[in-house]
Amino acid sequence: MITDGTGIPLAALLTGGNRHDVTQLIPLIEAIPPVRGRRGRPRQRPDQVLADRAYDHDKYRKLVRAKGIRPVIARRGVVHGSGLGVHRWVVEGCFALLHWFRRLRIRWDVHDDIHEAVLSLGCSIICWRRLKNHSIC
Repeated sequence: MITDGTGIPLAALLTGGNRHDVTQLIPLIEAIPPVRGRRGRPRQRPDQVLADRAYDHDKYRKLVRAKGIRPVIARRGVVHGSGLGVHRWVVEGCFALLHWFRRLRIRWDVHDDIHEAVLSLGCSIICWRRLKNHSIC
């Protein structure tokens, strides 16, 4: 899952249970829909990507830079306290919001397409609730 700075899910992919997270970094970045804003060409990608030590590999840093995104990834072997944990907690908060949906907390579905549909529905409900709470009426 990839979120914006406030914890709103931008894209989510479903993989097998034993897959490493770093293998899904580039597909997640490519799954982000274009952002509409001011008049002109919509922005296709975020400015930077924050990630934890699991994503620390030069190959993936180069791939992210090739997309025009600045990678802010914690280095392995460096002492903790880099300050990235302050910003990365928003993804964990989004996972916590998804765990409010019982079908996503424990996977009971045998078919992955049903589980992916429930995941998309859960992300949509999170976005809708956030928009509903912050709408100016």
